[in-house]
Amino acid sequence: MRQPNILFIMADQMAGPALPMYGHPVVKVPHLERLAHEGVTFRNAYCNNPVCAPSRASMMTGQLASRIGAYDNAADFPSSIPTLAHYLRGLGYKTCLSGKMHFVGPDQLHGFEERVTTDIYPSDFGWTPDWSQTNPPFAPSVMSMRGIVEAGLCKRSLQIDYDDDVAFQASRKLYDFARERDDKPFFLTASFTHPHNPYTITQEYWDRYRHQDIDMPSVPFIPFENRDPWSQRFFQLIRQDEHDITEEMIRTARHAYYSMINYVDDQVGKLLKTLEETGFSENTIVIFTADHGDMMGERGMWFKFNPFEWSTRIPFIVKTPDCAKGRVENKGVSLVDLLPSLLDLATDGHPPELSDRVDGNSTANLLHGEDLSWEDDVMIEFTGEGIHSPCLILRKDNLKYVYCEDDPGMLFNLEADPGELENLCGNPDYSEAEQKMIDIICERWDPKSMKDKIIESQNRRHFVQKVLLQGTPSAWDYQPFQDASKAYVRSSRETNTTATKGLARFPYVEPVPPDHPRK
Repeated sequence: MRQPNILFIMADQMAGPALPMYGHPVVKVPHLERLAHEGVTFRNAYCNNPVCAPSRASMMTGQLASRIGAYDNAADFPSSIPTLAHYLRGLGYKTCLSGKMHFVGPDQLHGFEERVTTDIYPSDFGWTPDWSQTNPPFAPSVMSMRGIVEAGLCKRSLQIDYDDDVAFQASRKLYDFARERDDKPFFLTASFTHPHNPYTITQEYWDRYRHQDIDMPSVPFIPFENRDPWSQRFFQLIRQDEHDITEEMIRTARHAYYSMINYVDDQVGKLLKTLEETGFSENTIVIFTADHGDMMGERGMWFKFNPFEWSTRIPFIVKTPDCAKGRVENKGVSLVDLLPSLLDLATDGHPPELSDRVDGNSTANLLHGEDLSWEDDVMIEFTGEGIHSPCLILRKDNLKYVYCEDDPGMLFNLEADPGELENLCGNPDYSEAEQKMIDIICERWDPKSMKDKIIESQNRRHFVQKVLLQGTPSAWDYQPFQDASKAYVRSSRETNTTATKGLARFPYVEPVPPDHPRK
């Protein structure tokens, strides 16, 4: 049996609850809906850390970010940790990355043989949190409410510039793989930065929705004094008191966000079309997901960095050549499950021995509706800015517990209270469940030791970043290499112009021999 190709498509800050296959009544994404119809949609899928770099590091390694020291958006991702790209490369896959992965540190490939774009975000230690600064909380990423106040139309944006290139490079790479005409499978990652704030989009996508049809948040604004301590700190972190946010601003921001989702959907459609044109679609696994969600005004909150469902729940859609079609309703999965799942699928159930213990499990059986032993158990952590101790989250059997040594606990019954408005901590009916979840969290994470390691890491990185900016700055940002001497038509090649162009034609056409030999 031929090894399947893998096309992995990723969005940035796309909340699962904002998509129709997760119940949203307004957003329409025809290409993703087609993918969901032909594959399996995991209804309860989560990131393992609601912020870009740690989420992606955990996804690529199958390990919680805290286990490998990738604590926040400026924590280096050790190059010694094997990733999904390493393992697939070891299995004979051609591995290529187009787009964002937010690798921090000098290794900007992490197992990918080739990277055809640079990243959109910095790879240095400049966004390192500082848990010693508590009032107000230190905000190295400098997020603010401008993304909501200034939301709306644009002719062009930095994010469109970036994602147009991501889609083009990924599509061209698929054609390159087809032109190579070999039996080696590929693992191609196309990672977009939409629909990340700021919420701006072109008229073409804006016009796909009527403004009056845009729904308002299902959970209304919660005043500062009524918020939990984590949410109060986040209010201060993004300086939420700088602007009076009107209902019209909220509707406009959500309108733009939905339109940005449509932009991503169109890029997905382009890649799926290229798969069909290259003949790869029949033997290619296609996965669509996101690194984390976005609160989008729910509870009066925005962006990521939060323990609530709109921040942590993500889309997770998988299509394989032989998967069952439908939805997995009651099984919690997360991004750490991606590595063991794809290795299982790539080897027809005979994955290689892993050099590291992973925190994820293979979903291969769930794709065929066969895994009755799968536990509804997801681990989520946040160790970035806006907090001063590790915040650890366990979702188990429709209950979610939020633990932080600085704050009172929060326990929610997600089935009875999807808006997470009733904290069940202290409720005698849930006392046993509350204690059990606390015990599991403390056993799995060891919060005290974890906090000491994080603060040590922050202190080192603040010093190193300061030094590296002195004199000639030392940059780690990735510069895609293109050898112009081997591009298009060059006289240095051992062939003529017509032959060179013929080799690049897809589908390939064998040269027609001349009617008469040359004299």
